[in-house]
Amino acid sequence: MNNLALALVITAALLHATWNFLLKKSGGGIGVLALSAVTATLLLTPFAVHLIVQGFIFTPTIFGMLVGSGLIHLAYFLLLDRAYQGNIKRGNPNGSDSGSGSGANSGGDLSVVYPLARATGPLLTIIAATLFFNERMTLIAACGALLVVISAILLAGNPAKLLSRDAKSGAGFALLCGSMIACYTVWDKQAVAVFLIPPIIFDWGANVVRIMIMVPLAHRREPGAMRLAWRHHRKAVMAIGIMSPLSYILVLTAMVFTPVSYVAPARELSILFAALIGTQILKEGDTTRRTIAAIGMVLGISALALG
Repeated sequence: MNNLALALVITAALLHATWNFLLKKSGGGIGVLALSAVTATLLLTPFAVHLIVQGFIFTPTIFGMLVGSGLIHLAYFLLLDRAYQGNIKRGNPNGSDSGSGSGANSGGDLSVVYPLARATGPLLTIIAATLFFNERMTLIAACGALLVVISAILLAGNPAKLLSRDAKSGAGFALLCGSMIACYTVWDKQAVAVFLIPPIIFDWGANVVRIMIMVPLAHRREPGAMRLAWRHHRKAVMAIGIMSPLSYILVLTAMVFTPVSYVAPARELSILFAALIGTQILKEGDTTRRTIAAIGMVLGISALALG
């Protein structure tokens, strides 16, 4: 992985961890998720229109890639939302953690679901890239990718707790979330690298598809959720709406000229940044374990860069 790609992915990882932190602070929920998606779409619209005016043409294939990506991302968000509902049923009746991925009152959200999903995604992506796209990693890079995944799981705490009775539901949906991460990573790589869809137009189009389904769903599942999200968490919604598309556009840009089997595990630096935020800002403790995992992740990313 060259220096430019690595810089893009590291920046994206920092933005990703930051907007997840804001999502956690806001309490999340489908209202926040839907409204932030609308914000992202509105933000990207002028840039997308500019590219279209400059001569970009939507073909049936490009339209299909946009719809496919939007549907896969939608499935990811809905599965993530469902993964956290298990924690609500176990003792968070106010539903503040729904869909956030990191509710303040639910340790499982942060320590099980998110790391497991993020670690599963790149592992499956590497397998898919090897089987279907004939990508080959060097031995150093492969060891680095494996170290990133192991370190991500270590950040979740005792791996045995992923199989505990309380964690099974959340862990199961987290694995499905990881599968969706792998699906949209491989799909989106093809869109920007093979079909040469500009990352801004691609992310904008996929967001349009997603909000066309998510907004009506939010009104049906939780009437008034978007209105309440805007009233109480508009700053977080706007920040998420800015940082979420920006972080992914940086990743898409890196994937234009970098093998997806390198980009996918490198993205998991977001877990490192999330761990640092959790330790330093949220005071979650367990500093020794997190530090060891962080060192392992840094070494893994370094191996990817050398590879």
